[in-house]
Amino acid sequence: MQKNYIDKLAFIHIQDRKILVSLSKGKGTWYIPGGKREEGESDTEALAREVSEELSVPLKEETIELYGIFEAPAHGKPLGTVVRMTCYTADFDGELIPAAEIAKLDFFTSAQKDQTSEVDHLIIDDLLQKGWIE
Repeated sequence: MQKNYIDKLAFIHIQDRKILVSLSKGKGTWYIPGGKREEGESDTEALAREVSEELSVPLKEETIELYGIFEAPAHGKPLGTVVRMTCYTADFDGELIPAAEIAKLDFFTSAQKDQTSEVDHLIIDDLLQKGWIE
């Protein structure tokens, strides 16, 4: 079967051994914040734009570091659709405030991963295994 890839970026932010997640307006599944690149954007540019638009904070671009790349069946998409999530950590200035399509922000432990998408399960399991979250 032909796989269709959705290429996305994710912002990994840990606070008090919990991971930042966001809930989009009208949705029931929480996601690690991020989004897709626009034409001609680098990962760094796209991540900074998405975080600014959704979380209302500017990333300190010199602190952006690759965390890892994860693939899983795309949530709510046809069979054979795979999301490839390239994850980064970074520092930022200011206070996290939901904006654009984001209704709420929260911090989850691994015990709450069932409220997130399949690719986020993989990321949360990896963070737990590395001792970054509880």
